[in-house]
Amino acid sequence: MGESENILERYISYKEKSCQWPQVIVIFVACFGSFTLGALFCWPSPAIPILISNSSHVDIVTIEEASYFSVIPPISAALTAPLVAILVDTIGRKKTVMFIAIPQFLSWILIASAENIYIFYLSRLFTGIGEAALFGALPTYIGEISEPHVRGSWGNMVSISIYFGQFMINVVGGYCTIRTTAVIFGCIPVVHIVLMSFLPESPYFLLMRNNVKEARNSLKQLRWIQDVDKELLKLTDDVNRQISESGTFKDLFVIPTNRKALLISIAVRGCQQLSGLSAFAVYTQYIFDQAGGHLSSTTSAIIFTAALVLSITGFAFIVDRFGRKPLMIFSNFGCFVVLLIEATYFYIARETEIDVSNLKWIPLAGMVSYIILCSSGLGIIPTLMLGELFSASVKAKALCILNICFAIYVLSISKLYQALSHNFGMFVPFYLFSACCLLGVIFSYYYVPETRGKTLEEIQQGLRGRTRHEDESHFIKC
Repeated sequence: MGESENILERYISYKEKSCQWPQVIVIFVACFGSFTLGALFCWPSPAIPILISNSSHVDIVTIEEASYFSVIPPISAALTAPLVAILVDTIGRKKTVMFIAIPQFLSWILIASAENIYIFYLSRLFTGIGEAALFGALPTYIGEISEPHVRGSWGNMVSISIYFGQFMINVVGGYCTIRTTAVIFGCIPVVHIVLMSFLPESPYFLLMRNNVKEARNSLKQLRWIQDVDKELLKLTDDVNRQISESGTFKDLFVIPTNRKALLISIAVRGCQQLSGLSAFAVYTQYIFDQAGGHLSSTTSAIIFTAALVLSITGFAFIVDRFGRKPLMIFSNFGCFVVLLIEATYFYIARETEIDVSNLKWIPLAGMVSYIILCSSGLGIIPTLMLGELFSASVKAKALCILNICFAIYVLSISKLYQALSHNFGMFVPFYLFSACCLLGVIFSYYYVPETRGKTLEEIQQGLRGRTRHEDESHFIKC
């Protein structure tokens, strides 16, 4: 009997693994857009040293002018977010993900053809539009096409591909001209939009449009099985219950469940950005150039972003083993300690007469340690949870607001880092980010929900404080 049970368990495990690969392939293709976003977001890292040194075909650029490379994208992303919210619920998740490729391609074209700083600014505007489309549609699409065991591991491909894009732009941009780099990366959006055209639409969206036949076909493609009636019936009940709720912007704030999910999402994203992650991505080479050290700023930036990609990839596949909450607590605390050490080093090097020539390894070692610890939670969990916490009726509108908040975070933190480090020294923003990580530990302990292994409907019930049976009984009564 025991042997028969083991054979059955192995068979079920094999079926689950084999059925997940169509979902993994869809996620992988969809994340071409996030790879390009990572490259565009981090493009200033290798470009700024070239532009301010007058070693490019463009007139010399000051560090103040270059600082607006990190300011323009979040502004355009915030302005575009409401339009993306409309597109996600009208033309669908898949087509909105395809749309990401258009502004990204235009951004690379403008970089390749730029003759002055203003063309670069226009390119950054399109970067922000692509960013709004990506964060407004891609987490939703991945969350809705994935089963819980797939979403918990492979759902982190969004973060992995973003950081892999940051690594590749530092590698290619560190050794190629600005124009050559733009031409190379400009090919990716073309491949993205072509491959996306072959992928299925989200079954959630199709059921929201009462297109049961297409939803069944979508599930068959995603699960690689013919008998999907049981899952389709469950999804239909879940979607009907969720869309039966009012789904206006007002409902995000007046309905307790929606308000709770929104505040948690804003705070989790805030923990991520206030750890300094975006500022470090934009100013990677500039930081190492100012810090000095035995390695060049280009080599240090490549090591930094390589450590980011490897650690993000490693931790992405153990999120479901440890859970969201424990990893957020661990990540925040680890970053607090490392950034405190980094800030103290920069303070001693700048403000005292103490000789630190034998300690020049600290900036690189500290930043690599920071990125490994950040990758364990702060770097992946906020993006993963974007597609998990909201009901189908308000998800697009919630992500619109979160897009705007994310833009404000990136705009404020990147500019704040540049202003504080330029006027007071790098130790000031590092002390600030360290303190914010300590606050993140407290928030994560008390408020971050655990969504490990739960369906999207079970997460909604958890936010309501109901069991599935209680929620179904309530829905039937209504």
